[in-house]
Amino acid sequence: MKSKKLNDAELHSAGATVRHKSPFESLNSHKNEDEITQEFREKWVIPFYLKLRNRSDEWLHKMINVKPQITDDIILQNLGDFDWRTRSTGSYFALIKESYHLEDIIGIHLLKSEVCSAGGKYALTLASFNTAKSVQYLNRYLEYYLIRPDLYFDQGVVMVALKYLDEVNETNNLAMHLKNWEDYLNWRYHDQIKNMNNLKEIVPDKAEELEREIQELKPKESKIDTTHFHESIEFLNKIINE
Repeated sequence: MKSKKLNDAELHSAGATVRHKSPFESLNSHKNEDEITQEFREKWVIPFYLKLRNRSDEWLHKMINVKPQITDDIILQNLGDFDWRTRSTGSYFALIKESYHLEDIIGIHLLKSEVCSAGGKYALTLASFNTAKSVQYLNRYLEYYLIRPDLYFDQGVVMVALKYLDEVNETNNLAMHLKNWEDYLNWRYHDQIKNMNNLKEIVPDKAEELEREIQELKPKESKIDTTHFHESIEFLNKIINE
């Protein structure tokens, strides 16, 4: 069954909430020629995609048991489907299988940001791979998307991934992005205030409530906390090493 062209509603459900032009459009993004089957979805997507942040003992044992069954074809079918659920699952599978040969597919998916809600998994996988190419993909992402605050994508989690790699590798790649990171956060803060002021005019009966929210609004802290990445990769290494 050939892959069909998605309509607007299907694109939204898949995670393509913002369609945009970028310097990465010419990069060849891995896509399936055929649609995945419902049987595949029920076996290799639905039981996993909502639990990819799980770090329980039950999940650990489940993934250790299922890992030998995960093939390159399963990972590629997930990564090649145009949906955040499948792509997130594929990236997770690539991580626990240490599929370094799929690094370009995952890196290009991150750069192109074709669907939402998957970028965090791409960044985590690249951080776990911890190669020179991983760092390059994270740097390229930040070089572009930090100067595009109107594209509110995965800038924060990619900053965390790069800082994590700086910490484990004793490098300082993050330094080149800190000025743009501060500018990005400042732009987002002022844009949020502008949007709320516009909403006050559209919904005047909510003006007082919105004004209180504006007064309570504070700029986001620029501190980048890598605790979650360290804990997640430590947990995932237990799956990898079994």
